[in-house]
Amino acid sequence: MNKLQSFCLLLVLFLATNVNAQKTDTGNWFLYFGNQKINNRWNWHNEVQYRNYNFAGDLEQLLLRTGIGYNLSENNNNLLLGYAYIHSEPYSAGTDEKLNTNEHRIFQQFLTKQQFGRVNVQHRYRFEQRFIEDDFKMRLRYFLSLNVPINKKEMEKNTIYASAYNEIFINTEGPAYFDRDRIYGGLGYCFSKSLKMELGVMSQIQQNSSRTQFQIMFFNSLPF
Repeated sequence: MNKLQSFCLLLVLFLATNVNAQKTDTGNWFLYFGNQKINNRWNWHNEVQYRNYNFAGDLEQLLLRTGIGYNLSENNNNLLLGYAYIHSEPYSAGTDEKLNTNEHRIFQQFLTKQQFGRVNVQHRYRFEQRFIEDDFKMRLRYFLSLNVPINKKEMEKNTIYASAYNEIFINTEGPAYFDRDRIYGGLGYCFSKSLKMELGVMSQIQQNSSRTQFQIMFFNSLPF
């Protein structure tokens, strides 16, 4: 059995487990991340996140995010200005009725990458201005991720890798400055240096609740 077949088997087992998770308090997120190089300095970020209360079909949130980035140095330090549209369908407390809310978000971020041996490290600092219906909020986010190749020394074609991240969200106004914290762990497969897929589990901790989310992620950095 080759590496791709092994990863596909893992995907099947993951999906089978995830389908059974529909009966629990575990949701599922399908995520696509695109990052296309415009030239040596500029890049276009594009992103779709389809979040469900169960495996699929019970929409929790749809997020569309895009932005234009500028490299301060080649491949390592990037500034980005972006916009996001978020449609949410939360349940009313204690009922089976859903609400519908829409958010428009402007954000600025700085992303920097480092490598220590086989460990690839990424830091992302993001500042958000959130227009939620008739409300306005601002939020700070810090994201730290690690990718470690397992069967090869570098992240290249046919590489299986371990992935982990932690992201903390802080509101700029009280009374609750702490918004949430996300802790994730998973496995990924590189189809090439530009295409990879990840399967993992994320725990989202908020002020008065926590929730587990399965995640199926696809990353695309192919040029135009």
